[in-house]
Amino acid sequence: MQVLGIETSCDETAIAVYDSEVGILSHCLYSQIDLHNKYGGVVPELASREHVLKVLPLIKKTLIEGKTEFNLLNAVAYTMGPGLVGSLLVGCTVGRSLAYALSLPSIGIHHMEAHLLASMLEKNTPVYPFLALLVSGGHTQIVNVKASGIFKILGESVDDAAGEAFDKTAKVLGLPYPGGPALSALAEKGAGDRFQFPRPMANQPNLDFSFSGLKTFALNTIKSEYIDEQTRADVARAFVDAIVDTFIIKCRRAIKETGIRQLVVAGGVSANKQLQYGLITMLKEEGCEVFFPRDEYCTDNGAMIAYAGYLRIKKGQYEPLGFQAKPRWPIDNI
Repeated sequence: MQVLGIETSCDETAIAVYDSEVGILSHCLYSQIDLHNKYGGVVPELASREHVLKVLPLIKKTLIEGKTEFNLLNAVAYTMGPGLVGSLLVGCTVGRSLAYALSLPSIGIHHMEAHLLASMLEKNTPVYPFLALLVSGGHTQIVNVKASGIFKILGESVDDAAGEAFDKTAKVLGLPYPGGPALSALAEKGAGDRFQFPRPMANQPNLDFSFSGLKTFALNTIKSEYIDEQTRADVARAFVDAIVDTFIIKCRRAIKETGIRQLVVAGGVSANKQLQYGLITMLKEEGCEVFFPRDEYCTDNGAMIAYAGYLRIKKGQYEPLGFQAKPRWPIDNI
């Protein structure tokens, strides 16, 4: 079975073809970073317009690179939510219309479900049930993945997602958009013992997160210091250390509370090297396994959508002719 995957949830147009016998045949991505960089963040209207311009040419390119054709496809999957409603509507419209024109089944995919399934595209894969730490620009959640398509949210951010906090703090430090990678790179040059940032909600007996106050703490620290390049790096280091430590504390707690010994880390922030090192070290201490997708599958991509679509189509699930975009869509309400 060959499934075309279309991802347009935010500011990246991503297309892929998954073959059930071979794996990912091809995946292509167009990033809008240069477009939004001048504004310091994503402009939703510009993002949706750019998807309109890029999605069809990118589909054609992906089919050519995958050495396949429209008439060899068996299904079409597209991101139905969550995300920016205008961007989502582009992928939903194109995906559902393409499936109708080709007389193929189509399926709308939950963006975060696809992220946690990205690890299944690697050679070493987790076994159900497993825990998932989903960390992206819009979401921070710890999820109990009981079986394929069956989820229970154990904890989530009560305000800013981790990726959002990274970007906002990076902006305060004068770093370019997207701020997460730039902030992490700057943190590598910082001293770990100069500033001590709080670990938000670490002492509360739940698995929820809060990063808004941490962002404010970084801003106040910057205002109270003479800011040279080393101070900027030290603030970045303290901020990243606080985020990583918070994730380590919460994930360790989730493992002890559930008894589940496998953790999948997915979403754009999962590519952060400090986070990967911290979680790998902690899970080794606990005698547990951790799984990360390769870097190109950590950020938004079409491969995860195509694969998630394959799993659902295989179960006989598909969308009717009417379709919708769901900018807000809890993962445990799929």
